[in-house]
Amino acid sequence: MTFSWTPHRFSGGALALDVANSVILRHDDERRIDRFDAAGQMDSFPQAAVNFCAERALFGDILPVQRDNRTDFISLRETIDRYFRARVLGGDANVLLSDLLAALAKVLKQASADGLDAATVHSTLRLIAMPDPERMKICGNCGWLFIDRSKNKSRAWCDMAVCGNRAKASRHYRRKKEGAVS
Repeated sequence: MTFSWTPHRFSGGALALDVANSVILRHDDERRIDRFDAAGQMDSFPQAAVNFCAERALFGDILPVQRDNRTDFISLRETIDRYFRARVLGGDANVLLSDLLAALAKVLKQASADGLDAATVHSTLRLIAMPDPERMKICGNCGWLFIDRSKNKSRAWCDMAVCGNRAKASRHYRRKKEGAVS
């Protein structure tokens, strides 16, 4: 199965979050889709990131992760997700920070300077030092991690055009259905 890398797929607000969000429906074992499992998708991700990622100005061209480094890169992706999800949910992220730093060091040691893996490490380090950590949120619809850059910090969805619309349509459907039953 192949996917198109669209701007919605880069709604996390940082490359590290977009990499973590490459797993769709992460916590639903029956419907979970790892986009990097599909043939060629990990190779096409860097060019899409150059086109769509919010941090694209920080990186030049990004090369795909070298084949022999992909297992460690996937492990880093999962560690990024665990750490930032725990940080958003108020869990003990400090316990996970040592795991994240170890994964970052391991990947960076073997990454090419202009590879997706190195760019992801640098993006992650910026997120760890983010001045407003409360701006990082989890989408109420799809569960993706994203940075809320709204003025009043009230954004609830990773992408209003997709997840916000789905949530509002679902709420409208429920209200109509409840009104018909009464």
